[in-house]
Amino acid sequence: MIRTHTVIESPVGPLTLVALDGLLTGLYMREQRYRPPQEFFGHPDPEPFGEVTAQLGAYFAGELKEFDLPMNLVGTPFQKEVWTALTRIPYGETLTYGGLAGRLGRPPSAARAVGLANGHNPVGVIIPCHRLVGADGGLTGYGGGLPVKRYLLDLERGTLF
Repeated sequence: MIRTHTVIESPVGPLTLVALDGLLTGLYMREQRYRPPQEFFGHPDPEPFGEVTAQLGAYFAGELKEFDLPMNLVGTPFQKEVWTALTRIPYGETLTYGGLAGRLGRPPSAARAVGLANGHNPVGVIIPCHRLVGADGGLTGYGGGLPVKRYLLDLERGTLF
């Protein structure tokens, strides 16, 4: 297994992209909760990230609404189930943690488990964990910080000023 990384600039600050055997396995913000240690990122090499960088650029320009990238995600079966469900929340829309639990056929009490899996999403922005909100529709925790979550939601809603 060969792990490589590169850092790109974005409107939400620097993003560290990590590949495992040439496939995207991580996207980490500078202040991200659950950010792995630097040695996890492997050696610097921008080669595997051309398409990722292009799609992120188009997303931040408001031109891309859905990512189409091969990825090598590492997580539990439940985490992967949650991450897949996140990709089905339409661009510009939000869903509650309990609502996502329901979509997975789980009771509302599974909202905390959904939140924990959401928080461990290794490729934020691309897998849109920012589209989950609290039961009252308010913004709740986000690994990159609430200002970043607000920015991403405003970008998708076309309300950036």
